[in-house]
Amino acid sequence: MLKQMILGLALAGPVLLSAQTSTTRIALHQWASGFDEPVCIEHAGDGRLFVLNRKGMIKIVTDSMQTLGTPFLNITPQVNSGFGEQGLLGLAFDPGYADNGYFYVYYTAGSGAGSSRLSRFQVGADPNVADPNSEVILLTVQQPYQNHKGGCLKFGPDGYLYLGFGDGGSGNDPQANGQNMGTMLGKMIRIDVSGHGDTYAIPADNPFAGAQDTLPEIWASGLRNPWRWSFDRLTGDLWIGDVGQNAWEEVDLWPGNANTGPNFGWRCREGFVPTPGVGQSGCNAAGPFVEPVAAFSHSPQNWCSVIGGFVYRGPSFPHLYGKYIFTDYCAGDFITFGDGFTLDTLLMTNNSGSYSAFGEDQAGELYVTDMSNGKIWKIVDGCPMDPEITFDGITLTCTPANGYQWYCNGQPVPGATGMTHEPQTNGTYTVLASFAGNCQMASNAIDVTVTHIGDGNGFKPAVFPQPARSSVTLSAEGVAKPDLVVEVVDGLGHLVHTRTWPAGDTTLVIDVAGLAEGSYLLRGKAKGILQWVRKVQVVH
Repeated sequence: MLKQMILGLALAGPVLLSAQTSTTRIALHQWASGFDEPVCIEHAGDGRLFVLNRKGMIKIVTDSMQTLGTPFLNITPQVNSGFGEQGLLGLAFDPGYADNGYFYVYYTAGSGAGSSRLSRFQVGADPNVADPNSEVILLTVQQPYQNHKGGCLKFGPDGYLYLGFGDGGSGNDPQANGQNMGTMLGKMIRIDVSGHGDTYAIPADNPFAGAQDTLPEIWASGLRNPWRWSFDRLTGDLWIGDVGQNAWEEVDLWPGNANTGPNFGWRCREGFVPTPGVGQSGCNAAGPFVEPVAAFSHSPQNWCSVIGGFVYRGPSFPHLYGKYIFTDYCAGDFITFGDGFTLDTLLMTNNSGSYSAFGEDQAGELYVTDMSNGKIWKIVDGCPMDPEITFDGITLTCTPANGYQWYCNGQPVPGATGMTHEPQTNGTYTVLASFAGNCQMASNAIDVTVTHIGDGNGFKPAVFPQPARSSVTLSAEGVAKPDLVVEVVDGLGHLVHTRTWPAGDTTLVIDVAGLAEGSYLLRGKAKGILQWVRKVQVVH
């Protein structure tokens, strides 16, 4: 468990399950396979997924979960993938891709530490194959070391292209790039690539446009290695998974449309604390620095490299809606935040690690890459159905589940562990239903008033046929009974029919042809006191 998790607003304790709470779980369903070190998933505004292989190839997964044999793009010869953090790392499709066929990639070029390159390509005549000779190099940044390349590349809600650079590598940011506004290293940049041919422009509202001794491309600073980040497609908020050094991993957040140049603190800060082992040389000790919304200790939960995810905005899994889902490369635990950045729960425990990136399809469904076996997994709700209970006047019934515990007024009812329960006392009833994968969900609540039933000399009439179509017959053959009033009540508790059943009559026929199909209760009353309740199902 995340025993040393620190939240930006509060210290989070264990998540406890009660009668009124439900655990939200995810599950991973295999979507596609056949990849070599997949590190990125993107979509082009249609049903296809585009998966980056770190060594220089992009493959397509169709909406029928088939991995196409012919790569969309293969630039392996010009990609330097000699070190694990180098390679083909980022992909973004132009907002006008359907018309211009442009897409952008970020990769490491050259030998040794090499350089980081932003290039534009164009799709060919075949929509599943790009033209490898269409490359236009838009930006090249020399790298001092082989690690910390960042690499995530996305168009923002404003239509501009954002790119996150790592600090250049080594340890403790020896060149102090994170706080040096004269380099793109350790920064996120924001540029305009629309209608500018073989170059780009600086958006007029970039926070440092026109500033002295500051690159105008810079949009944010103080980042160590923003390996994976995303925009919330609903709010435009930016969520960054910034990979830490020796002690802490952090998640940063900046609100949508706030172009004010946030400084997230590296190398002066790691998580919420001064960077261990780093003096203040090259740091603006006073900040101001933007604190992370959460920081995670490397010990004891074995975190090593946070993998930034997405806020789920898909239509399929309402329990996940609005939750930011992310993981760590080493620990492999999937976790989330609820409203106000409070810890919601662990979504899934998976200590195998090796998850390297999340992706979002056109509809907002989420996927994750698995470096260890070259697979793509779709994130689905491990608790897909809310349990629902109904009451027919006698018995509470829950929809199917693997296990049940009934509650009355928030307290467990001893021994009430079946799919149905006949309440004996007044109160508000719920059930905690168990499903596969350690999933438990709380049902809706139903207020129950238990009405006293007289002894009626032990008499309960026979009711036939079952189900009834045009009429239903009540029989008291051979049994003494009092004068009765028989009420027909629908599933919502509405009285829909009343008949008198004299003491001397052994049968009573009730016309049900005009009733809607469904389950009804027949209630027999003598002098206003309820004597018995019977069920009848009406079909037509």
